Amino acid sequence: MHPSSGNPSGRFPELWCLLHRSSGNPSGRFPVLLGLLLTLFCRPDPCAGADLTIAVVLPEHNTSYPWAWPRVGPAVRRAVRGINARRDLLPGYTIKLTFGSSEDREGACSDSIAPLSAVDLKMGANPSLFLGPGCVYTAAPVARFTRHWGLPLLTAAAEAVGFGHKEAEFALTTRTGPSHGKLGEFGTRLSRRFGWTRRALLLYWDGHNDDRPCYFAAEGLYLQLPRLNITVEDIPFVESNYTALLGHVRQKARIVYVCCAPEVFRKLMLHAHREGLTAGEYAFFYVDLFGASLQGSVFPDRRLPWQRNDGDDAVAREAYKAVMIITYSEPTNPEYRPFLEEIKREARADYNFTMEDGLKNFIAAAFHDGVMLYAHAVNETLALEGSIANATAITPRMWNRTFYGVTGFMRIDPNGDRETDYSLWDMDPASGEFEIVANYNGTTKEIEMVAGKDIHWPGNAIPRDVPFCGFENSNPACRKASFSLLEILSLAMTLLLSIAIIAAFFVYRKMKLEKELAAELWRVHWEDVQSSNLEKNLRSMGSKLTLSLRGSNYGSLLTTEGQVQVYAKTAYYKGNLVAIKHVRRKRIDLARNVLFELKHMRDVQSKHLTRFIGACIDAPNICILTEYCTRGSLQVSLQNIAFPRTFHTFQILPFRHNPVDHVWHAPTLFLQILPKPKYAHWFAPQKVLVA
Repeated sequence: MHPSSGNPSGRFPELWCLLHRSSGNPSGRFPVLLGLLLTLFCRPDPCAGADLTIAVVLPEHNTSYPWAWPRVGPAVRRAVRGINARRDLLPGYTIKLTFGSSEDREGACSDSIAPLSAVDLKMGANPSLFLGPGCVYTAAPVARFTRHWGLPLLTAAAEAVGFGHKEAEFALTTRTGPSHGKLGEFGTRLSRRFGWTRRALLLYWDGHNDDRPCYFAAEGLYLQLPRLNITVEDIPFVESNYTALLGHVRQKARIVYVCCAPEVFRKLMLHAHREGLTAGEYAFFYVDLFGASLQGSVFPDRRLPWQRNDGDDAVAREAYKAVMIITYSEPTNPEYRPFLEEIKREARADYNFTMEDGLKNFIAAAFHDGVMLYAHAVNETLALEGSIANATAITPRMWNRTFYGVTGFMRIDPNGDRETDYSLWDMDPASGEFEIVANYNGTTKEIEMVAGKDIHWPGNAIPRDVPFCGFENSNPACRKASFSLLEILSLAMTLLLSIAIIAAFFVYRKMKLEKELAAELWRVHWEDVQSSNLEKNLRSMGSKLTLSLRGSNYGSLLTTEGQVQVYAKTAYYKGNLVAIKHVRRKRIDLARNVLFELKHMRDVQSKHLTRFIGACIDAPNICILTEYCTRGSLQVSLQNIAFPRTFHTFQILPFRHNPVDHVWHAPTLFLQILPKPKYAHWFAPQKVLVA
């Protein structure tokens, strides 16, 4: 039972003290009965100082957490000592602390251990306030319990956006430290300042273990950036296949927010540089809220987050030109540094822990200011005749107000969350050192550039959040002027396939031609030629012969008595009657051009031409075989036609005359004339093999 509940001593403590002391003294003015009655309604000795218990639920040993008790404990104890020493702050009350660990045996935050510790503290100490937890997964169940118990919960951690929903289960939760919803607000201000209104990408490491800090950090950006109608893509990653990861980056965005360990980020940027993503088209914002990549023995000591002395420093330095680092802003008020020195000494003396400089110390200072803020809220509630047990009255008094503490001016928004300040770091290309170029004021919602400092963009210009042609060549201007990558690849593949098919076709034709040339299908062996008795039989019938081309093997037989006429020397070849023209040559050179012409002559097929059968080159029987034409020669056809007297001669084709053998040469027609030509006689399309 709290000191101000159930009796009027909370309203008039001095009067009740006087009555209580007088009633307990036998020599006092009031009778003993009155003293007994007063004892029944009074708490035991409230004038000696009533206890106001604060239950702390935080990690006990794992100092890697910024809210671990060895880090936070000295700051909270300092706040308690300060409150208890002040006569104007909670007079008549003494604040006491009771502690319960939220970590398991391995030192990690446990969502099962923390609520059990909270229950034990509630049953054993009956606290008025719960301080902590800090981890997201441990704070959630404890905050639900405190809401059910009607007790306020104050923490300087638990940054997840979900704790900002104060309508029900987190209605009594107040956060005096940073929260990731405010990080999202900073991201929207950055986008507005640089003109990024269309696309952003969140790339964060998420191993689904411990408290998933990068997942919850990305959550704030993921929920806030769409308020500017920005399309936000997110890619969680745990694998080391950076090439494939950067391939997704190339397809989705140009403005990339990355959250991961410093070593992982450096490897990512080395691959990004090799992939050509650091030349100016991309901007990488490294979400390093506690400045781990800038941390040294004195913060910020090592301002060269790219340096590892491993042989890749030169490449990493070039890659980090496209990087800006986002951290919490370190308080600059005069009280902050002396405060840190004091809690460092206490941590070393009482917890055997050496606190180094860094942004993690900001959490301890925020817990200190949170306890002070709570004390003022309770003080104001009591001044209005309220009760310290009335959490629904005390909690709103911590919201929507500004409080000056060791972290400077602390602004708590109407939703019970602290307005968080952030710093933006950029690398000086000349020195390679990162330095603050801009600060974000969470209270005014403004980005303030540091005087004399400029952002160095790799391409000397702010990169576009969407390429001019879009990520899928969606810009109509680009579609008219060029092709998409897929279209170019398709066209190239089609062209290559067409070239391959055409080349294969010509190779096939070439091979087929060579095979046909080598086969010599036109060649006739003399032993396959059988002589014919047609001419002899016709002579015995009394036919009248007219021979042409004296000394030639060819002649023209013209009959005036019958219809049958023999105009060439004949023989049988493969059962077919053929005409034979002997060539007066001892040998024939089968040059390639001759083979081509022989093949072409054999391939010629027309009902208007006498078909070329083949040629025999077996000396001394060198000859040409053609189809025997039973309908007569051109001479006979011309004799049967009556021409006008004015028509004396005609030409069949333009040709040149060879005086040696009286043969007219043409590509496929062979003409032969009489010694005293009146008409040109056509025998057959025979190729003459003589010069």
